[in-house]
Amino acid sequence: MLDKLILFAMTIRVYNSPAMKSLNRIFLWLAPITFLLIFFFQPLARIITLAFDSSAFTQKNFDVILSVTGFTFYQAILSTLLTFVLGLPSAILFSRFDFRGKSLLRAITAVPFMLPTVVVAAAFNSLVGLQVTGYKLQVFDLQPSTFNFLLILSAHVFYNTTIVIRIVGNALSRLDPKLEGAARSLGADTFHVWKDVILPILRPSLFAAALLVFMFDFTSFGVILLLGGSNFSTLEVEIYLRVLKLPNLPLAALLSVIQLIFTIIFSIIYSRAINHTSTQTAPRFSLARKPKTTQEKIFITTLYFLLSTFFFLPLISLPVRSLTRLEADRGQRGEVQYGFTIDYYKELFINRRGSLFYVPPIQAAANSLGYATLTVILSLTLGYPAASALAKPTRLEKILDPLIMLPLGASAVMLGLGFIITFGRALASPFFVPLAHTLIALPFVIRTLQPAIASIPNRLRESAAMLGASPFRVWQTVDFPILSRATLSAATFAFTVSLGEFGATLLLTRPEYPTIPIAIQRFLSQPGGLNYGQAMAMATLLLVLTTASILLIEKVRITDDL
Repeated sequence: MLDKLILFAMTIRVYNSPAMKSLNRIFLWLAPITFLLIFFFQPLARIITLAFDSSAFTQKNFDVILSVTGFTFYQAILSTLLTFVLGLPSAILFSRFDFRGKSLLRAITAVPFMLPTVVVAAAFNSLVGLQVTGYKLQVFDLQPSTFNFLLILSAHVFYNTTIVIRIVGNALSRLDPKLEGAARSLGADTFHVWKDVILPILRPSLFAAALLVFMFDFTSFGVILLLGGSNFSTLEVEIYLRVLKLPNLPLAALLSVIQLIFTIIFSIIYSRAINHTSTQTAPRFSLARKPKTTQEKIFITTLYFLLSTFFFLPLISLPVRSLTRLEADRGQRGEVQYGFTIDYYKELFINRRGSLFYVPPIQAAANSLGYATLTVILSLTLGYPAASALAKPTRLEKILDPLIMLPLGASAVMLGLGFIITFGRALASPFFVPLAHTLIALPFVIRTLQPAIASIPNRLRESAAMLGASPFRVWQTVDFPILSRATLSAATFAFTVSLGEFGATLLLTRPEYPTIPIAIQRFLSQPGGLNYGQAMAMATLLLVLTTASILLIEKVRITDDL
């Protein structure tokens, strides 16, 4: 027995030698870095090379760039301001007051942020009924372009408000109530307490929330394309148009580089802002209380009704519209049976036109599930070694960490463009779609697994090894029980990201291998009640799948906290 312990100690010493540690870390990084080099940095290099082609630098292209960039900033700034109009009072509501239904209302406001943009666009589409646009525009007395633009802004507010609620609300809940009490004791009224005490402390949190909302609005694609068509060209939409509709790859590459530069700048500023916010925080105080004055009761009642209406109506209108016939199918003659119907779900299984090239919508659902499964496998396979290395960072990890997070700064449409100009004809293989999805999901998977791996004490592994457990047995008995919930959460996150991914898939997918978001986009782009109803049915299925995934992630997080 003593001989075995001496041999084990020698093995540990050799294993822990600097040379072996370096080799182990290089081995951990080999697969994820190779993946990024081939499928991200190589396409990125091709995009940059194409962007600086002389054919991209023409006066016509510059005019397009100025116009598109200006509108991208305009809609992002306006969307951010409107989000704060609703988000800031909501943050005060959740952080300062206790009321019946608070947890449910918070959950309803949080769900839209995790929904695919295609579902959000379809939900607002179903709410206002764009298939009967002429009637709706007469009611609102708006021009079509103005109406669609307001719809885009509303959708942005819909899924970004929770960012303000979370960031600003958390900061409010960490304010020391003694500061407010001291100001009031010196004679300050409510206005001056907020102006002179609370807002200066909240300024970093307000800036961080505004910047994050702005970044999401700046890179918005699915909502703008589906609700506004090609009438509103942001950088993302214009890249898509210059790849597939109005081919000009040098211009598309130049637009991609411009967007990447802006996104990286915003990300750096946001990282500094959120770090500064964390230094301003204190232990959480219990500030929430029951409303006392009439003004507080009116504030809570009004905002509760506004939030529940604004967030609940789009979510419920989607399944309701998928079960309701409000107009005739294209080419339909004779009497139309209006009202409740399940025909749109039945049609998902039927090739009505008998076309050899028709792909049933239910096959699109199968394709999405297959792609999502492959994305989960690839993301976990690549994410585990990277997260293990980052759990105990050295100088190497400090260099590689920003690189492996860089895909977060690249838009999905840019990834699709990079694949097109890099791999060309090889894109006939459907396997490139889950590869693109993995690039998008991988940073989230790594960030989910990293803290769980870092929490495993080394002494547990060493004790199990000293008792004779093999490396696999150590992993089975020590690592896996601790990592199982984090793995489930990371896998569900990757699965959800893949299900709802739209930008890269729109550029890469083959006509015979559509996904659910692509099928929704195709149905919405075609006239007729049947196509519209099928789009609503597909969007409802995607809504159910993603909501179930969100609930699973939240359940895992709550279990971890307990």
